[in-house]
Formats: sequence, structure tokens, C-alpha cells
Amino acid sequence: MAVQTLSSLLFGIVMAICLWAGHMPGAQAAPVPVTDSLNPRQSATDKLVFAHFMIGIVGNRASSADYDYDMQKAKAIGIDAFALNIGVDGYTDTQLGFAYESAARNGMKVFISFDFNWWHPSTQATDVGRKIAQYASLPAQLKIDGKVFASSFIGDGLDVAQMKAAAGVDVFRAPNFNPSQTPNNGVLDSAFNWMAWPNNGANKAPQPGQSFSVADGDNAYKAWLGSKPYMAPISPWFSTHFGPEVSYSKNWVFPGDLLWYSRWNEILTLGPRYVEIISWNDYGESHYIGPLDSKHTDDGNSKWVNDMPHEGWMDLAKPFIAAYKAGASKPDAYISQDQIIYWYRPTLKSLNCDATDTTMQDANNSSGNYFKGRPNGYETMEDAVFVVSLLKTAGQIKVTSGGNSAVTYLAPAGAFAQKVPMGVGKQRFELVRNGQTVLSGTSPRDISNTCPCGIYNFNAFVGQLPFKSFGSLDSQGLASLTAGLHVSTCRPTPTLIGTAPPSIDPRPTYPPPTANTPPTWKPPSIPRTISTQPVTTAPPASAPTSCNGETVADGESPNLTGLCDFLCFKGYCPPGPCKYNSFGTPEWSDPNEAPRLPGSRSR
Repeated sequence: MAVQTLSSLLFGIVMAICLWAGHMPGAQAAPVPVTDSLNPRQSATDKLVFAHFMIGIVGNRASSADYDYDMQKAKAIGIDAFALNIGVDGYTDTQLGFAYESAARNGMKVFISFDFNWWHPSTQATDVGRKIAQYASLPAQLKIDGKVFASSFIGDGLDVAQMKAAAGVDVFRAPNFNPSQTPNNGVLDSAFNWMAWPNNGANKAPQPGQSFSVADGDNAYKAWLGSKPYMAPISPWFSTHFGPEVSYSKNWVFPGDLLWYSRWNEILTLGPRYVEIISWNDYGESHYIGPLDSKHTDDGNSKWVNDMPHEGWMDLAKPFIAAYKAGASKPDAYISQDQIIYWYRPTLKSLNCDATDTTMQDANNSSGNYFKGRPNGYETMEDAVFVVSLLKTAGQIKVTSGGNSAVTYLAPAGAFAQKVPMGVGKQRFELVRNGQTVLSGTSPRDISNTCPCGIYNFNAFVGQLPFKSFGSLDSQGLASLTAGLHVSTCRPTPTLIGTAPPSIDPRPTYPPPTANTPPTWKPPSIPRTISTQPVTTAPPASAPTSCNGETVADGESPNLTGLCDFLCFKGYCPPGPCKYNSFGTPEWSDPNEAPRLPGSRSR
């Protein structure tokens, strides 16, 4: 109840910050006309980038306008089409219709990717063909040399001749068939390799004596396909942690670490005809690059997805996508500004959460993918902060992870990756060039020594400098957060701010910035007498009444750390979920640091 009261009191603050950043709720709803530049490239020799899009979790979308946000975001970084993964849900056709309509309006293409976890290759070839025919003539349908493009997740054993006969149109078939299960490639026009992560050859993380790289899969598919075009996979991460609270319990990871960076470099060397990103919005497996406020329902993933944006991975991909399409060997020529993209897990892998984790109980394991406690394969992940710099010219980068000593290194012009050991606490990043600070800031999310929501969370938090706004889960995306939890302090609400301070201070007190100095600002004043309730921890009578050190009140969720941080950051000492451990002059520690507040951006 105290949190609700405090949230309502802060409503004005939230709206003001939303207005500053231009992200008022619903701001993405109006479609933006985009010219269609894809049509001239639709030949079998063109390089195209796709992103895997899960239709199964977007049954709550009410119109094609709900897809515009995704279409525009994807197109902006160079994605050409969404691979629309479909099962057999009752709302599938409705959502496909919305997606095709939005894609046509926004200059994007789409195609159907049949998920054969739900479709049956031995009995439904005719149904697959009819589904392809149903959408084949729509303007947004991707076609290659006049053939309707269609793909799949698995599906070996499908009678392709029967499927094509039922479709009644020429089909460019690019399924996720396995070379060992479909030796004859004559039934294909192309093929998609799903295994985008280092693995053991049996759909789990590498093990001693059983280790295969993504490039090993590339080689196997290319040898099988011969001269036919190959659809290469790329993915930044994989972590899933569903417990007995759902029927599809599964709990394992593949090592991600610097995979997103290294794999893009492999793609530039490999030069495949097609690339498919896994994924745009599969939150349950943590490999989404799309925004959290992309409208969707919660299948239970919000326990590890809340407050974990991945949008920085889109910015990292953009120059690589441009380089790939141009046939370049590196992305340097396509880097338009200095950027630092960083990511890390929220806790060290040694943290013991057995007492409260959701997977410590028995669950349905018919898939063989359920493991108790830490996810299977967790040992293959590094306790590190991963940093990729995209620089116009060389500079020094300084990374301070928690209480660890700062690590400083020279980053060359272009794209460059580094990793530093994880430390519990705040994560700070700085770019210095010619003795001048070019970029600096502290991540909105700390590395913690407590179990988030009581669970093992091996998802990644992705941030970037200059700071960019990021979306937050809405109520439908958070609906199952508390299901199965063994702690009562975790609430279904975002706690990280998704918007940056205004670029211009309404009350400037600093000299104008130079070309080498980022703009600075001071926070607007906030009333300190909003509530008549007593504060949780009062300052000494002789001390100033402004707080400058904070923590979460006893018994409250650690998710509220960001909210308490933000308010103390502003010099405001609220009652209820926060308590304060020092008082004095408020400290605005970094003019370019993004303050934290419950997420204010919604769809």
C-alpha cells in the first residue's frame, strides 16, 4: 500500500520526465509512413536480415497499429523482414493479419515461420500449404524471385511436394531442417540453422569433450546445401528459467558473454545470403533484442525479464548490418557516433539462491530440459562485464565494476570488445579522449549480492552511452511475475527509469559545453513535504534534513532500490518503502548519469 501511495505522489515527476524524453505513454501508436526500399532487393542473390518474431505471445494486440512500433524499430537498424513464428493458437490468423498490414504500411516484409513444436510434419503438410496460400498475395509478403518465402522451426519429415501442391503458388522454402535428418536438399531452396550458440551437440551448453561452435554449424549446413543459399543464425544470449508454475518447465543456458559481438564479425567473414536474428521478442529464452514495451503477454518470463532491457544490442547491430549488406569486412565505416554498449548479469554465478529459487521443486521434465537450481550450463558463463565500443577515433575507456579496481584500456577506432571482472555494486563507464571526458555514466542497474525476486537470474542487463531511453514491461507483460515465487517482497512493477534527464537545464548554472565536454544539468527542485506520514529513518536533530545515502526499508523488495536511489539523488526523503542511512547535502554525482525511477514508458 505504501508503494502505491508513493507511486501516485510521484506521478507528476514521472510525467515530467516522460515529456522531457518524448516518450509519453502511447507515443509510438501513430504509424509513421516509410517508403518501401526492400522490393528492388528481392532476388536470390541479395543479402537480407530477418528477425524471429513470436506470434504466440502477442495475442493481446488489438490492431495493426500495435505492430508499428516493432516494424519501425526493426527497420531503423536495417532488418528487412520479420519471421513470424506461429503455432496453432486461436488468435494466430488475427495477429498475422495485423502484422502483414503493419509491415506494408511501414515498408517492411514478413513471412511465416511454422513452429513444428505445434504443427505436425507427418500429417499437416496440406494445412501448411494452405496457410502459406492464405497470405501469399498480401503486399508485405516476402518473395524471392517471385516465390513466396516460408520458413520453420524444425519440421524434418514434412512432405514438401504435398505442401507446395496445397499452396498453389511457387514457394521459396527455407526451413530449419537438419542435414542429418533430411539428407536430400533437393526439397529446399535454402535452409535455416537454428543453433546460434556454442553447444554440446545435444541442445545444451558445451561440455568437456563435447563442444561445438556456431561456425561448426555453419560449415555443416553450407556443405549440405552446396550452391544453395544459407540462412545463418545470430543471437546475443540464451537463458530460460521456467519452474513448476508452468507446464513447459525448462532451465538451462548457453554461454552468451561476447557472442553478439563475435558472431557479427563471423557473419561479415562468412557473408551468408540471409541472416536471421534469434530473436526479436522471445523473452522466455532471454535472447530478445526488441524493447520490453513491445506489446505482449507474460508466459512467466517477467521474473527474469523485468528491468532487463536489451535495446543496446540493436544499436550494436546497426553498423554490422550495414557492413554485411555492403560486403564489408568490418563495420568501421558505418559507425556514425561514439557509443559504448555494455552488458552483464545482475548477480555473480556463485550467489546461492537455492532457498528461494522457483526451480528447486519437481516439475514436468518430459522435454529433458528441466534442471533444479542454477540453470544447466551456468558454469560456461563468465562473471564479467562485457563492453563494446563503437568509436569514430581511438580513446581510453575506464570501467569500474562495483568495488573492484577500475580497469582502463585503449580502444581503437571502430568496433572493439573488452571484458572486465564483475564486482557487486554500481557499474560506471567513461570514455576519455585527449584528456577530455567524452562519455561517462553509471548504469541504471547495479550488480547485486541478493537474489532478484528470490531466483537465479542469468539474463543480461544491457545499457549504453550516450544514455538512450528504454521501454518497460506493462501490466500484461508483468501479469505472471509473482506466480510460483517463494518471496513476498517482489512486486509486478518496473523499478528502473527508462528516460534520461533533459538535454537543456531550465535553470542553467554551468557554462555552455565545449565540443569535447558533454552537456550538464542540475535537477529541478522537488517538494519535500508531500506526505504527513513519519519517515522510516529520521535524521539526527542537528543534521540537515536532506538525505544523501539510501537503502530499501526492511522487508521491502530489492526491486525498489532504483526508486529509493532516485529520490535520494534528488534530495527527497519519502516514507514507506525507503529508509536513509545518511543525511546532508544531496549529491548529483554525475550530470550525465540516468537517474532511476519506476518505468514511465508504456505501450
